[in-house]
Amino acid sequence: MAKARYQYGTSPRKTEVQQPRRNRVEKKPKLKVVKDVPRQNVEVSKAQRKKQIQFTILTIFVFLVLLAIGYRNSQISIKFSEMQNQKKQLATLQKENEQLKISIESGLNLTNIANEAKTKLGMQKLTNKQTVYITLPKKDYVEATTEKVIIEEEKSWIQEIADWIFQK
Repeated sequence: MAKARYQYGTSPRKTEVQQPRRNRVEKKPKLKVVKDVPRQNVEVSKAQRKKQIQFTILTIFVFLVLLAIGYRNSQISIKFSEMQNQKKQLATLQKENEQLKISIESGLNLTNIANEAKTKLGMQKLTNKQTVYITLPKKDYVEATTEKVIIEEEKSWIQEIADWIFQK
């Protein structure tokens, strides 16, 4: 009769425990010493030789393409850094230009001009003795034009003949 797999009750069923073998010694595989055998001359067919040459050429070509890509990327990097340096120079020059504009505008102040005239040129303000008054007649110096301004328009030769006939 077959053993029942399900056990009723709370006590666990007893299992058979195998005792480990103590006398058993594991055997390690022995290494074989192989004597140096002279190599045989293996002839490679022309098709295999052609494939090897094609693979070598393809490998060299891929290496050269990767080398060219790397060189191009390094040149791009160099040009980019040069461009960044030029942008920094431009920004500093623009900033300096703005500062110079501000200093010029502040130098155009009348008090600054008067101070420069006094210190560098030795100029002084006018005194009452240096002031000279002149009298001008009350006559208006603007003259009105008495001549009549005639604006001549360019006329075609037909209009000139018609004007000559109708004037007489």
